[in-house]
Amino acid sequence: MDEGFWHQPVLLQETVRYLAVRPGGVYIDCTVGEGGHASAVLQAAMPGGRLLGVDLDPMALAGARRRLSRYEGSYTEATGSYSRLRDIAFALGFVAVDGVLMDLGLSSLQLQASGRGFSFQNDEPLDMRFDPDGTLTADLIVNTYSADQLASILSRFGEERRARAIARAITHNRPIESTGRLAKLVEAVSGGRRGRVHPATRTFQALRIAVNAELDNLPGSLEQAIGTLNPGGRLVVISYHSLEDRIVKETMSREARDCICPPRIPVCVCGHVASVKLVSRKVIPPSQKEIRDNPRSRSARLRVAERLRQS
Repeated sequence: MDEGFWHQPVLLQETVRYLAVRPGGVYIDCTVGEGGHASAVLQAAMPGGRLLGVDLDPMALAGARRRLSRYEGSYTEATGSYSRLRDIAFALGFVAVDGVLMDLGLSSLQLQASGRGFSFQNDEPLDMRFDPDGTLTADLIVNTYSADQLASILSRFGEERRARAIARAITHNRPIESTGRLAKLVEAVSGGRRGRVHPATRTFQALRIAVNAELDNLPGSLEQAIGTLNPGGRLVVISYHSLEDRIVKETMSREARDCICPPRIPVCVCGHVASVKLVSRKVIPPSQKEIRDNPRSRSARLRVAERLRQS
């Protein structure tokens, strides 16, 4: 496939810059997707650089394999979740690395060509699994969960204000067997489409997060990523909605403090020692030019931390 037809990664130049990629460096892309970020990192790490690409989606890994074929010997792939990052990395010899990247978004391939219902742009089965061998699907949630359970998922993971109304509509219109039918139902409950954001966007986000346990896995995965870094190595995380970004911000901020005791305790008893410093205390957004060129990048937010040398 021609490089021009690949998914274009967001915040690409910023990622390479904040990872501080250098020739001969060793890196991990925890969500390698189609390999867009990985390709730029490997290019900057030549000669002698190495990169481990991890992804739960075998279709995405196959795309990365094609895209990164010119880096044979420098690129290693692994099928798995970033929730098992430490075990995966150590098993493949990536014991201490110079940078870890986590891009928490979906690729164009997953949205448009996977056939697994991540998007409502096409009428597809309600699946939404990154791991095709996983047991929980969006279909199972939509067609078997109670209205209270559905409302909780939509409210917690989608921050959907109409969570209860949408949950009731879903339970009253079962079975719902496709993304198209679900999207139309949510649109009807929401009173029609207004503006550029489809009213089903939050519902689909919430279901995908629930199916893949994304928020539950994220804090521990961030801690594992920090643990794989060499002193001076950097963790770069790109998130796309406030729930993810809040977890990333809180985890990095906590790991940048020597004491995490509650304020009411006058003397530190936790023994916590800072493991990172914040390279930028402010979130790094895409440029206006990138947003114009790639509207999907508009919600992307990058945060970066650096492993302390004394930790």
